[in-house]
Amino acid sequence: MYIRPTYRNSVLRVLGMAVALAPYLCATPSVAANPQRISSIAAKQPMYDIVIRNGRVLDGAGNPWIHADVAISNGHFVKIGRIAGKGKREIDATGDYVTPGWIDMMDQSGEVLLKNGLADNKLREGVTTAISGEGGTPVPAEKIPEYFAQLQRQGTSLNFGCYYSEAQARVAVLGYVDRKPTVAELDRMKGLMATAMQGGAMGMTTALIYPPSSFATTDELIAMAKVAGQYGGIYASHMRDEGKGELQAVDELIEIADKGHLPAEIFHLKVAYQPDWGKTMQEIGQHVAAARARGVEVAGDLYVYTAGGTGLEATIPSWAQEGGVAALKKRLRDPVIRARLKQEQKTGSPGWWNVIEASGGWDGIVLVNAANPANEKYEGKTMTEVAKEMGTDPADAAFDLVEQGQSRVLAIYHMMGEQDIDIALRFPWTSIGSDAGSSAIAGGDDALGLPHPRAYGNFPRVIARYVKEEHVLTLEDAIRKMTSWPAERMRLNGRGVIRQGDWADVTIFNYDKIQDRSTYAQPDLYPTGIDYVLVNGQVVVDQGKHTGAKPGMVLYGPGHSPNRLPKATENRKSR
Repeated sequence: MYIRPTYRNSVLRVLGMAVALAPYLCATPSVAANPQRISSIAAKQPMYDIVIRNGRVLDGAGNPWIHADVAISNGHFVKIGRIAGKGKREIDATGDYVTPGWIDMMDQSGEVLLKNGLADNKLREGVTTAISGEGGTPVPAEKIPEYFAQLQRQGTSLNFGCYYSEAQARVAVLGYVDRKPTVAELDRMKGLMATAMQGGAMGMTTALIYPPSSFATTDELIAMAKVAGQYGGIYASHMRDEGKGELQAVDELIEIADKGHLPAEIFHLKVAYQPDWGKTMQEIGQHVAAARARGVEVAGDLYVYTAGGTGLEATIPSWAQEGGVAALKKRLRDPVIRARLKQEQKTGSPGWWNVIEASGGWDGIVLVNAANPANEKYEGKTMTEVAKEMGTDPADAAFDLVEQGQSRVLAIYHMMGEQDIDIALRFPWTSIGSDAGSSAIAGGDDALGLPHPRAYGNFPRVIARYVKEEHVLTLEDAIRKMTSWPAERMRLNGRGVIRQGDWADVTIFNYDKIQDRSTYAQPDLYPTGIDYVLVNGQVVVDQGKHTGAKPGMVLYGPGHSPNRLPKATENRKSR
């Protein structure tokens, strides 16, 4: 017998409903005889994993908030609006803002996550995704697939992606030397970059103020960037200069992006030179705008503090660091070399950014991690104060501390102005990055061993200071800079927006209570006002406390090809 499709579908729907209701119709006479009871029982059954109720939903795209419920199942947003069905877990967000999870565009957690995947300080400041790798991956190019597999196997509480550094390829082929690669050596370096990209790296990074990255020429970087670009990667850089020569450094980055045929990211955008505060940042904006107008995709990220943090060896001209840490320490024991270094700290040195001058002198440099128990008594003091207590001058004090350090000696450099943070935040192409890593222990220093407030407070500070207090940004744009815009930049499909079908990364906060509490004196204080954080649909921060859950995912770069990796490129120094 032929049944028309419309009738057939109707019959099938009726039969399906009958099957679904059979347990209630047949269970007991009282249930079968009471249709309202059937409806009540069905309504009590959980329909979703989580429902967030009554929040002010900011979708992350820059739109104004709406009152809505958000339903989540199987790690994804499944409905936004008025939701009648129940969730296995219900979260009341009345009065709170519900936003996509926040994305850290400049993370430093690549190594520490293998030791502790909780990323407690990151999650508790609202971060659900971290993009790491200023210094590259913690493993060689051919080991990247194993590294990512181990991360996924051990588990992390946040989503994580990582770049591969051009300097990694350079050192693997040339060693820690200041010279150009030969054509054959450059080909081997390109092979390593290709291997890294196919292994899942997000792109190529440089840290051009630090050796050995600073040894690379622009032409070398363009050649390597072309390889990363062929795999859809991004070029991200701690530029060669962030002071007097910063505009030239920006132009170099733009040239690498243009000729390398790939997007470029300025890491931790700043003007670290007091005479140019309020001026150079505007000019940087003009250079980037001009590049974007002609089709070069350039953008940048920043942290919202006026002090940076890095190794104390940054006060030493780059040439003295050729050969690595042991070679540097040997040179520092030579009085003749010390005398030359002191002179160059005053007059300048080719290829070296003078961070002493950028900080306004030794008074602007504070020792925060001496990396030697015998020198811990100097921590928290300016280098001028340290030198006085040591009975020497600041340059020799710095040389001694670096030479005696059992690991990297760290300092905070007060070298930026608030006006430049305001200007940079207003650029439509900037996003937010902390330049800090996850802490190995709760309430401890970040992965770099650097006690800096940005590791605990950077993201809530954007809202507390630059939205609420200073009115530099609207809340909608601040959230866009922490969610949809970085997701677009990094090609993180299905993230950065509260949208049906996307991954359910969520940060819920109270606008009146959100506040960064970490300071330079107490850098490891958690913020207030962030109530809940979800990663891939699981609650990781519950009423301000980490749950211990590890639902994070490894985020692979666009060139990831697990089934067609080439044979590992030779990873030895050339003879």
